[in-house]
Amino acid sequence: MEKKNKNDKEMRYMQFGNLEVRESDGEGSKVRTIAGYVTKYNKESQILRDWWGDEFIEVVAEGAFNESLERNIIKALWNHDTNLVLGSTKNNTLRLTSDNIGLKFELDLPENTWGNDAWESIQRGDVDGVSFGFRVLDDKWSETEKEGKKILKRTLLKIDLYEISPTPFPAYLDSEVSCRSLEKYREKRKKEEEKRSLVKDLEKFDLQLELFKMQ
Repeated sequence: MEKKNKNDKEMRYMQFGNLEVRESDGEGSKVRTIAGYVTKYNKESQILRDWWGDEFIEVVAEGAFNESLERNIIKALWNHDTNLVLGSTKNNTLRLTSDNIGLKFELDLPENTWGNDAWESIQRGDVDGVSFGFRVLDDKWSETEKEGKKILKRTLLKIDLYEISPTPFPAYLDSEVSCRSLEKYREKRKKEEEKRSLVKDLEKFDLQLELFKMQ
């Protein structure tokens, strides 16, 4: 397995319809909760592009978050701002569960300025997506077809999740994705092609040698 650099942080934005909002009675105050899916398993992304211009699609494998959910303290932020914390798995104001559909979240919003802003914007439908920040610990590359052409497919097998963020702005739709493992995959394929080419050349040489001996 390829060793990942701890600084290889990535961000993705997912939109699966409007987020669920609900209000319930708590101890002395109302509890405002938003819920939805951070991402859905085995659902193909739009076409992404890395720093070198290579195009690929991406899917998250079921169970990719399991270790993170057991080990990490994961924060919910408002629009990626680390100063505007909406919740945390540490005190159960952020609850993350993995089912057969994807990674689901429930978030109890704080009673402060950014909590009120988040509640109002999500309730109105102005914010209807969630970004998540992560590092890829293990992935797999293959080839598939999309929109009538062959394209590379990246399957995220193990993800180190550290943040989710309701946000009105996609984190990657118009930006390039840092993807070091794609470079490794291309190098591997190049070596395999060179090896196949060498084998063909040797077979051709052997055939020519046999024909020469027969003369």
